[in-house]
Amino acid sequence: MAKKPAKSGVDIRHYDVIVAPHITEKSTMMSEQNAVVFKVARDATKPEIKAAVEALFNVSVTNVNTIVQKGKTKKWKGADYTRSDMKKAIVTLKDGQSIDVTQGVSA
Repeated sequence: MAKKPAKSGVDIRHYDVIVAPHITEKSTMMSEQNAVVFKVARDATKPEIKAAVEALFNVSVTNVNTIVQKGKTKKWKGADYTRSDMKKAIVTLKDGQSIDVTQGVSA
């Protein structure tokens, strides 16, 4: 079975895969090891995440790890509710490359 040729450029689906950067103390410390944390779509796969990051930010990705964080149960005015589940992706970049998450995405 022949492989499909890799598409170059930005596909509209890339904007649906990467929801937002996840900025915390821990993710900021991970940036020292060339890793960036993103909130991603629940149905996004690792190859889709890699392709989206490479297309949107023009960097080379070496590794993608994903985590599904289950929503916490909270109370508000005595009523229980559950926060939404969230999928995060830890994207490791090639040495010497970085993503500035404080800047917007260029189209």
